[in-house]
Amino acid sequence: MVPVLPDMKPAAAPPTDTGAQRRSTAGARAPRPADDVDTRYLQSLLGYNARRAALAVIGVFIPRMAAYGLRPVDFSILSVIRHNGGITSKQLCTALNLLPPNLVGKIGALQKRGLVERRPHPTDGRALGLHLTERGQMLAAQAELAAFELENEVASPLTPAERKTLIKLLQKVYEA
Repeated sequence: MVPVLPDMKPAAAPPTDTGAQRRSTAGARAPRPADDVDTRYLQSLLGYNARRAALAVIGVFIPRMAAYGLRPVDFSILSVIRHNGGITSKQLCTALNLLPPNLVGKIGALQKRGLVERRPHPTDGRALGLHLTERGQMLAAQAELAAFELENEVASPLTPAERKTLIKLLQKVYEA
């Protein structure tokens, strides 16, 4: 038996077949209009709601960042380097939850575009620090401005306080 959440009523029993309701193929029902689909259980799940919100944001984010030749992970890498000049690859992997082999190719591609450069780390002779080139600084600044604007658009149904609370609550989930 599936528990019913306090604010949910059990779904109505499916209609029985009558002479007026014939199946077009054995065992299949005619499609229901989208408005009639019961998603109350899914809407009670954090993961479902987080994914739906992420899809709404990413659906706007990807085309906007394409104008800069950036995918979401490229944008994140440039932004973190922009605000943490000299960061090591290991620190960047930890900050963005990336696997080192995946980061190597991303950094290489950003270097080929003239956006990122590696320099000797000032305190760790074995490490290289990641820095944005002048071109990388300009591109990252422009992309961050575009991201700021699109976030304001997609978050327009929220008050500033609600937006701040939502961000804080989402961070509590993934930082736990």
